[in-house]
Amino acid sequence: MGAPYVLTNPPKVALIGGGFIGPVHAEALRRIGVQVAGLLDITPEKARPQAERLGIPRVYSTIEEVLADPEIGAVHLASPNNIHFEHAKAALEAGKHVLCEKPLAVSSKETSELVKLAAKHPMQAAGVNYNLRFYPLAQEMHARVARGDLGRILTVTGSYTQDWLLMVDDYNWRVEPDGHTNLRAIADIGTHWMDLAQFITGRHIEKVNADLATFHPERNRPVGGAETFTGPNSTKKASEAVKIETEDYGAVLLHLSQGARGVFHVNQMHGGRKNRLYLEVCGTEGSMVWDSESPELLWLGRRGAPNQIMNRDPAILSAEAGNFSHYPGGHAEGFPDAFKQLDLAFYTFIQNGCKGTPNFPTFADGDREVRICEAIADSAKAKGWVDVKE
Repeated sequence: MGAPYVLTNPPKVALIGGGFIGPVHAEALRRIGVQVAGLLDITPEKARPQAERLGIPRVYSTIEEVLADPEIGAVHLASPNNIHFEHAKAALEAGKHVLCEKPLAVSSKETSELVKLAAKHPMQAAGVNYNLRFYPLAQEMHARVARGDLGRILTVTGSYTQDWLLMVDDYNWRVEPDGHTNLRAIADIGTHWMDLAQFITGRHIEKVNADLATFHPERNRPVGGAETFTGPNSTKKASEAVKIETEDYGAVLLHLSQGARGVFHVNQMHGGRKNRLYLEVCGTEGSMVWDSESPELLWLGRRGAPNQIMNRDPAILSAEAGNFSHYPGGHAEGFPDAFKQLDLAFYTFIQNGCKGTPNFPTFADGDREVRICEAIADSAKAKGWVDVKE
């Protein structure tokens, strides 16, 4: 089982964005002893009720007010995608550590600037919240590939499926175009799958061939907006039909480094699938399968030996994965624990003086994901293979 998570004098945090994912950040930070000292949302009036529910003592009016607060050492960006760049840049320049929700920004022009800026501030941690890496069995898969258990990696395949946008009345700001790639399902959940696939295999996605589909060319937007994952507009609020330019579904063929191949699909209109990531890695010596709906189980396949189902248990995990598994076998670790483990890696790195190689997703990882998305958007338009730009 992993070492106790005791942090020494961690920086206080300002949370930017109090919507669906903001409270998850607040809970995870509280679990490792990091204080969320303030909240910034669209307006102070919107922020105050959420701050009271989360026990956050201060509400800010502007990002400038956040960054001028000498008590704040780090910011967590859980704001809409189109303002990530502005907030991350300002926070780094103000001397704050930054942990940003994905995507890091909406274009590689912006992400490359953030990567360069982070490099100029080596004593500030700069990470992206690809938390799915921190499921213990995802770490176990990474360790097994790294030590050669699967031999040469041949393929990585899978999917990420949800049903929260199945109905024409389902609406959220995420369905609106970002003015750049205008990707939604790929950028929202597909980047999680791609980050995990690259982390586990140690291979980079180099070339893509994509097919995208929008099954609802129009959706009914509630007057006043709707929250994420609240289901259809069951209260029958007044709504207006709006044209949809972002995709509900995407399928992508992949060429990865070292000759590996892959394919995955994403679908946000898959009835009954609430939030399922499925990933399979195949090598010359065997294969592995992980399904986020059964996160405590890892399927291990062999040609000349019996297949196995491995339970998450720190007593039998590799040392690397065991460090990110804090409960005994049979005591499930899931989505909130993955957030906690990412935050623990991030703030331990800060506690150690930001020295060495970060063991969390960095701005460089976030930049690569945006470049892959740009290649996918270009591929879907060209209906052919496109290289991921370096």
